[in-house]
Amino acid sequence: MLDFFLRRAGQAAVAVFGVMTLIFFVQRLTGDPTYLLVPENATQEDIEMMRKSLGLDRSLIIQYWEFLKDTARLDFGVSYVQNVPVWTILAARLPYTLQLASGALFVACIIGLPIGLVLALTRGNRISGLLMGLVLAAQSLPTFWSGIMMIMIFGVWLGWLPPSGTGSLAHLIMPSIALGLLSMATFARIARSSVLDEMSKDYVRSARARGVGASRLVRKHLLRNSMIPVISITALEVSQLLAGAVIVETVFAWPGLGLLTVQSVAARDFLVVQAIVLLGAFVTVAANFLADILYSIVDPRVRLGEGEG
Repeated sequence: MLDFFLRRAGQAAVAVFGVMTLIFFVQRLTGDPTYLLVPENATQEDIEMMRKSLGLDRSLIIQYWEFLKDTARLDFGVSYVQNVPVWTILAARLPYTLQLASGALFVACIIGLPIGLVLALTRGNRISGLLMGLVLAAQSLPTFWSGIMMIMIFGVWLGWLPPSGTGSLAHLIMPSIALGLLSMATFARIARSSVLDEMSKDYVRSARARGVGASRLVRKHLLRNSMIPVISITALEVSQLLAGAVIVETVFAWPGLGLLTVQSVAARDFLVVQAIVLLGAFVTVAANFLADILYSIVDPRVRLGEGEG
């Protein structure tokens, strides 16, 4: 178990280092933020002074080395635009994104997993056909379109929910549904496939031959043995939700990290964008690392099989 843990930790560290390197150099291709920060009538001397104060006059290699050292200390610097420590900016926005991601994950799990189970158990009948149509619709709708439609119908026409902003649980409902629809469809499909795969195995046929009821078979066998694909997709959906939050937060004016990303990219606020992307990478890698550990607990064959390889 320790060897398995160390191997996965090493792979996670390499992934994080790769993301750090990529985001640093790719951002520099977008242009020099100095010109956005100086007045329109600034002289070349003013521009050079501003560039020097930001540390952008140094070579890319030196900037990269300083970036790695600062990141290792969890020091993300001071925003070029807001002149506020980046951690302060992130700390103010992070709770909103956590609320939204948690709400979307709740919607995806509480709806998607039961639908997937019902699809597997009622394969071929009318209920299965209706539910599969719902899943395909949720999978096909673009997030920005479904968000705008919900705002028009439930926020403007019916007036049931606030169309944008934050402040109450009602504000969270539409953004969570818009962000969670695609993940809901994914959970439903994965759960259906996993349960169908388990139902085709010998132990299920033997249990049915012994007269084990459907409800007990689901509780005692199918749910547990179908967990590994669900754990896997949950880890992947974390990164999907973080990426989708950029669109959803923009549509609903939700003041989280997604909206901050759009604003920071437009302003070329390198340090804020770096911190947001790195935070997303850390969360994604950590989620996948946790999924790997859960694999080995739910099914020890995962770590044993890797050790034999």
